[in-house]
Amino acid sequence: MKKIVVLTGAGVSAESGINTFRDANGLWEGHDVMEVATPQGFQRNPDLVLNFYNERRRQLFKVSPNMAHRALVLLEEHYDVNIITQNVDDLHERAGSSKVIHLHGELLKARCSHNPSKIVDWKTDIKIGDLSEDGNQLRPHIVWFGEEVPLLEKAANITQTAHILIIIGTSMQVYPAASLIHYVSRDTPIYFIDPKPNINQTDFNGLTIIQASAVNGVPPLVAELIEGKS
Repeated sequence: MKKIVVLTGAGVSAESGINTFRDANGLWEGHDVMEVATPQGFQRNPDLVLNFYNERRRQLFKVSPNMAHRALVLLEEHYDVNIITQNVDDLHERAGSSKVIHLHGELLKARCSHNPSKIVDWKTDIKIGDLSEDGNQLRPHIVWFGEEVPLLEKAANITQTAHILIIIGTSMQVYPAASLIHYVSRDTPIYFIDPKPNINQTDFNGLTIIQASAVNGVPPLVAELIEGKS
């Protein structure tokens, strides 16, 4: 079965009503990113950081997968599909996608603040005093600025196997996630879906740019790929 690898960014979740990562001023929901998305910020003000992600987690239960998420599920009936996402929500899984890698962590998990490998499922607020099994404070299972991306090697290995690469709703400016496009073989078809694409047709071999939002661009492409398989 042909393998399709899908890279998704904030543009997919935004259309479900999840606010995108940060605005032009570098603020995230009015917060300095360095205060809420770095280990140093957590050390300085753990209450602020925990409350910030608690709000994001609560918001997640109020939104639903959109047509882009659901269209990708249909691909699994015809292709071997792996989704590699920069998003920390569970909308791909809720839609029904079976193979999803979260490069930047997951809102519905918590981890030990001293041992990143000690991860637990967590669907409620994380509070000061919520401890891991070894007695350390729990923190959001989010990859913050300055931290390693533990699943990057696995994602790169999967990307290397792609017969088709689809990139949806990402600026391709966030590294190391943006580097994954370089792991596909030279003749691999690449589809880039974004309302404001910031790459050019000549940047990569086999590149097709679809200037559209995720909900408008993904379903027609999926239909085309399924039709081409029959």
